[in-house]
Amino acid sequence: MEYYERACDLRGELVENRRYFHENAEVGLHMPKARAYVMKKLKEYGLEPQECGEGVTATLGRGGRVILLRADMDALPMPEESGLSFACPTGGQAHACGHDFHAAMLLTAAKLLKEDEASLAGTVKFMFQPAEETFEGSRNMIEHGILEDPKPDVALAYHVSPGRLPIGTYLYNDSGTMMFSVDTFEIRIQGKGSHGAYPHLSVDPINIGAHIYLGLQELIARESDPSDACLLTVGQFSAGSAANIIPDTAVLKGTMRTNKKEAREKLVRRLKEVAQATAAVYGGSAEVVFTCSVPTLVCDGTLTKEVVGYMKELPIPDAVGHAGIAASASEDFALIAERVPSAFMYLSAGYQDARGDYPAHNPKVQFNEDVLPIGAACLAHCAVRWLEEHNL
Repeated sequence: MEYYERACDLRGELVENRRYFHENAEVGLHMPKARAYVMKKLKEYGLEPQECGEGVTATLGRGGRVILLRADMDALPMPEESGLSFACPTGGQAHACGHDFHAAMLLTAAKLLKEDEASLAGTVKFMFQPAEETFEGSRNMIEHGILEDPKPDVALAYHVSPGRLPIGTYLYNDSGTMMFSVDTFEIRIQGKGSHGAYPHLSVDPINIGAHIYLGLQELIARESDPSDACLLTVGQFSAGSAANIIPDTAVLKGTMRTNKKEAREKLVRRLKEVAQATAAVYGGSAEVVFTCSVPTLVCDGTLTKEVVGYMKELPIPDAVGHAGIAASASEDFALIAERVPSAFMYLSAGYQDARGDYPAHNPKVQFNEDVLPIGAACLAHCAVRWLEEHNL
């Protein structure tokens, strides 16, 4: 089958599916509309989908080696200001990261592969996951068996990217860290409250929190190797309810990101030590809780080079690849890549006019639907070609 030509024929269906997800945006783990829609469409296409945790999976093929194709499908808890006629009407959810594209592209890839199932040299497994934005979705589906029965030999995912790069541009990393790790933390400080006129009778958790905050900055400035990329941000400091009352407790919330496993392990350990020791110095205590943890995304170099080669076989207009892409953002596909040799690719979905001026996660961001046939064709064609070359 000529997958790109067939995907172009199905452009109307791709757009319809994408706009359904966009208009019915959902966030987090529980996505009943998206899950029901994916299962309905897969059944229409002749597959037998199953729930996998809060996500959806399906397989097709004839045994042999297994390639996993993954798409996330969750939105962000934010307003949309794109001006699109099919914007989510709730005003509180927006597909500002392009996951509606990912889900639509994988649905059509499933249709293409089902139409060509008789010629498959192995098995394709599909993974439609929720909650990438909260770094919960991959873990949820792993815990419910997405990497078992059948166990994937490799995995592949695509992510669309806004901006001004021309359609046909793709970006990848076959030799290093592609995306940073992320560890989201809460530091819960216990002190002793008092009237503001009698601070000597208190153990002030705000004072403790301020010193912890300053101490955490030194982990980057004085303890992290300058050749590593390490970020630590405290985005929330909550305490108290009145101007003249010293409260009992305070909470700091933040995130750490690194590009190396060793740097991440050191920062996690030292954050706990600094928070607890600083609290003790001022007579209080601190509990450190990590609410989510995702490793660095490191793609398999051999598989990534193979996927790039397969993509070059497709007659995609103006296709241009760029290697070595790296980003300080994080991606929970890293939990899959940690367990299965994986490739993760960016596809440009931008505009070369003013619509391309807004980045992902911006309420005004827009993505170009011309990328939809490209993504669907790449998923299907690369799966077929990998199975052909590895089921000999």
